[in-house]
Amino acid sequence: MRVLLVYPEFPKTFWSYEKILELVNRKVLLPPLGLVTVAAILPQEWEFKLVDRNIRAITEEEWQWAELVICSAMIVQKEDLLAQIREAKRRGKLVACGGPYPTSLPEEPQAAGVDYLILDEGEITLPMFVEAIARGETSGIYRSGGEKPDVTTTPVPRFDLLELNSYDSMSIQFSRGCPFQCEFCDIIVLYGRKPRTKAPEQLIAELECLYQLGWRRGVFMVDDNFIGNKRNVKLLLKELKVWQEERQYPFVFNTEASIDLAQDQELMDLMVECNFNAVFVGVETPDEESLQMTKKFQNTRNSLVESMEAITKSGLRVMAGFIIGFDGEKPGAGSRIVRFAEAAAIPSTTFGMLQALPHTALWHRLEKEGRLRGKAGNLNQTTLMNFIPTRPLEDIAREYVEAFCDVYDPKKYLDRTYRHFLMLGAPKVKKPFKMPDLIDLRALGIVIWRQGIKRNTRWMFWHHLFSIIKRNPAVWEHYLTVCAHNEHFLEYRQIVRDEIEAQLVEYLGNEKQQVQQEVVAPVEEKERAIA
Repeated sequence: MRVLLVYPEFPKTFWSYEKILELVNRKVLLPPLGLVTVAAILPQEWEFKLVDRNIRAITEEEWQWAELVICSAMIVQKEDLLAQIREAKRRGKLVACGGPYPTSLPEEPQAAGVDYLILDEGEITLPMFVEAIARGETSGIYRSGGEKPDVTTTPVPRFDLLELNSYDSMSIQFSRGCPFQCEFCDIIVLYGRKPRTKAPEQLIAELECLYQLGWRRGVFMVDDNFIGNKRNVKLLLKELKVWQEERQYPFVFNTEASIDLAQDQELMDLMVECNFNAVFVGVETPDEESLQMTKKFQNTRNSLVESMEAITKSGLRVMAGFIIGFDGEKPGAGSRIVRFAEAAAIPSTTFGMLQALPHTALWHRLEKEGRLRGKAGNLNQTTLMNFIPTRPLEDIAREYVEAFCDVYDPKKYLDRTYRHFLMLGAPKVKKPFKMPDLIDLRALGIVIWRQGIKRNTRWMFWHHLFSIIKRNPAVWEHYLTVCAHNEHFLEYRQIVRDEIEAQLVEYLGNEKQQVQQEVVAPVEEKERAIA
């Protein structure tokens, strides 16, 4: 069986980082870990080719070669996924589809003509699909029936199928699931509330595979909550520390974790000793009432600012996620988020309007209340809320746009980054000196030109850089990298403004039309009755 694995294109999002990737001559931030895992689970006598459409288009030769096309996608990739399904069917190909988006909304890819829906987690449903293929079946839907697989059986992903030079970082996964109950989160819907982890030697084998393929850059642990099972994470980190040290720390790691990381100094120290240098934390909002409303209770147990500081001082750069639009939220939420980011000195903050993701507790509650505004759209930072909030949507959207643009003001961003890196704990590993290559030197030159000479940030840029070199010299390279990130945010904040304002015009126009119909229709009906 000749299988063409297709990863759909992403629209521009906070995480697409186009301007940063241009600096280092790479095309995509992260690879499609799900598809290379699928390739490892399927029969290895099958032939595979993988096309990441974020890197390049599918060639006619690849379309002709394929007997079966397999796609995987998240909701944000839905438009290109549906387009690729239609393109494959136009060529008479059998098409299979899976991943978070098809699992959440299977009727949409089905309507586009997909033949096989391989839903839920592939360790269970892919063998069902293979058996159906062996029986000669040309269509089917395969579900796990609520069963969650033992991920210690998951094979090493087929990293060899990737165009490695196109990616800035690699992805690996240690665990699935999260023990918390946040109302808006679909992770607990897709993967459950009992975190399941791989064995330490299993993850080490995946890293060894990347090492043997020549990978020497960053690795992102894609776990939605890396510390969901703290006991098992510590067992992994103790072995990972030895592996990294023996190979002179070939990888630098970052990941996502819940805020209770700040209360476990041993865990933070182990992460830093393994060469983790950054962690994404879902703060969501500094408003405790909203945190209680959305059942993110873990964020209410300790001071959020103090937790951010504890993580930072341990040596982990904090990236924080924020959301505006919770039920019962008071006006000024956007400004409060900006003030919090400033107070906690958090450089990079993802920031978006609340979305009701399919089948989450929030989705079901809003559906029962009759407040959903249709199905899930392309959910990212440029999307209006897909439900009716408790205060005017127009107010929330305008607050959001102004706050997003404010938080990524060039001077504010540089100042937060500076204060963050003054506080950042020094690395605990000693890596061998490595000469920078021409690409890195070129990127450095561009950042210095734009932020240190061309823009009105020039005096701040040089003052902060020399101060970091003097007061916390071990982090200066990391500091400059994070300064470079604002090259993306500066462009992206205008994209957010333009797209949200365009959607607002359409939304307000529809609202006006609906009001007019509600007023005019009874009048016309009365006139007809009189006539």
